[in-house]
Amino acid sequence: MAQHEIGMIGLGVMGRNLLLNMADHGFPVAGFDLDAAKVEALRKESAGRSVHAAGSIEELVRALRPPRAIVLLVPAGPPVDQVIRGLVPLLQPGDILIDGGNSHFTDTERRADALAARGISLLGVGISGGEAGARHGPCIMPGGPADAYAAVRKIFETVAAQADGPCCAYIGPRGAGHYVKMVHNGIEYAMLQCIAEIYDVLSTVLGLEAAEVSRIFARWNQGELGGYLVEIAALCLSRVDPDTRRPLVDLILDKAGQKGTGKWTSQSALDLGVPTPTIDLAVACRVLSDLKEERVAASKVIRGPRVRAPARKAALAAACRDALHVANAVCYAQGLALARAASKAYGYDLKLDEIARIWRGGCIIRSKLLGPIAAAYKKKPALPNLLVDKFFARLVSTRARALRTVVSEAARAGVPVLGLAGSLGYLDSYRRARLPQNLTQAQRDFFGAHTYQRIDKQGNFHTNWTQST
Repeated sequence: MAQHEIGMIGLGVMGRNLLLNMADHGFPVAGFDLDAAKVEALRKESAGRSVHAAGSIEELVRALRPPRAIVLLVPAGPPVDQVIRGLVPLLQPGDILIDGGNSHFTDTERRADALAARGISLLGVGISGGEAGARHGPCIMPGGPADAYAAVRKIFETVAAQADGPCCAYIGPRGAGHYVKMVHNGIEYAMLQCIAEIYDVLSTVLGLEAAEVSRIFARWNQGELGGYLVEIAALCLSRVDPDTRRPLVDLILDKAGQKGTGKWTSQSALDLGVPTPTIDLAVACRVLSDLKEERVAASKVIRGPRVRAPARKAALAAACRDALHVANAVCYAQGLALARAASKAYGYDLKLDEIARIWRGGCIIRSKLLGPIAAAYKKKPALPNLLVDKFFARLVSTRARALRTVVSEAARAGVPVLGLAGSLGYLDSYRRARLPQNLTQAQRDFFGAHTYQRIDKQGNFHTNWTQST
């Protein structure tokens, strides 16, 4: 039986589709799931392919050629540890486990150390693209031992999306792959929030129906704002509910779920001292959305401004386009600044140009901006922030006015735009040579004797602020 090249544990949406993708590209694959119905469904669906639907984890391991390579696509957290515990007694030194889920990078490093003691390699692999990506070509971000990646490189690069080459590249050692996937998801949170806010401005301030907003997003997607999230926003807004004949989006409860990767991004950014306000606020907005009952009650007692459509509707719609373009650039800038800091702190040696390149295809945050992003980091790998690259400095300098317009019009109408405002605040803070934290530091020294530095003298200073001079 030991004739299959790679195994798959977890035959949910992602696991089943990635397995079939591998099989379609000529790689003999064996799959297993604790749910027998999923195993049987795979057996029927894969008829005629080089696929073995295993009835047990032991059968899966026997079906693989040594050294074995096994992908785990199970929920992050304890389920991953449970599967690994069941596999370890069946494996041999030289075998490779591949965690393709959204595991926290610290969990990946802990598991890798434990498995390495047994001679087993662990690759922590970020996979982006959802169901369609897994089936037809995802973006793949592998991290871990370089020699382990070399053993499965052909499979991964073959099944990955293609955009000037495979959208798969070795990210770095230990938990680097899962770290970069976490950053990817943080950027995704931020971009989704900004898109939702632009939709809110167009629908609430301008009074446009979902179909009209859909056409606007579809038109934007044909130009420089083009990207997967803009594209699917147009598609979602165009869908009509067959029962009510109303726009389906108007019938969806305004509570957004989350699986934790955005929160992890914000936590890591705070740990490393990297500002990511748009990502942080995107997470906060999902938490706020969950307070549905409280918000409904508050809407009855807290008054807001009356919404008045501006006189120049077309001008505000055009400003929304440019505002989203600037906000998206800021989202990328924050995430990549975090990746740069993590690379230094954890010794990942991340190649930001390569990361931007592989994000161009298959992944959820793919967009036309990633070409210039890859070029910026290829030209200057040590670029401290994307926004100081000439292309992006010009972009945000010439279009920031549109972002200010949208944020101010939204504020006048009482429409919350935390993501867009956070992007504008980040941009304005980063471009300011002097910020008001001189007063903050004076106050800290006042109540806590924390000392301060001066702009005209070297050293640390403390003042008795209540003593007269």
